[in-house]
Amino acid sequence: NNLLSLRGNGALIAPTTPAFSTKPASTQTDISANNSYHTVVFGTEIFDQGANFASSVFTAPVTGRYQLNVSVEMQDVDTAATDMGLKIATSNRDYHCQLDPNFSADLTVSHWQISVLADMDASDTAQVSFAQNGGTAQANITVNSTFSGYLAC
Repeated sequence: NNLLSLRGNGALIAPTTPAFSTKPASTQTDISANNSYHTVVFGTEIFDQGANFASSVFTAPVTGRYQLNVSVEMQDVDTAATDMGLKIATSNRDYHCQLDPNFSADLTVSHWQISVLADMDASDTAQVSFAQNGGTAQANITVNSTFSGYLAC
């Protein structure tokens, strides 16, 4: 049970620190434009140190501050939508990124990002969701999206 490992180059490694990185297994297409948040499905784990990520949800194993990062690649963003939102929802609070797609034409590709140091208690959860109000249900979330996080302190 090595809780910390000191490498020959002076790097300190904490192999039991909770950490995860995921991406969608497939593109989510034509997301509903009914102003309700829809879970972004992250079906492929790149890594899951501690096995705390399942069914698109991260569950904090211990109380602490977690660095959470989401990068979503959207295709076919409808300029007729009133507004759009991406959020990381945790048990304690939500972290938002809003967009008023008031452009001259639909966007072929758009990148959205949220990075936050979130306070989480043991068993709190975090997941990513997207909403669009109005316009056409044509937005797609691609496999180039990622959701990651780790226990920072």
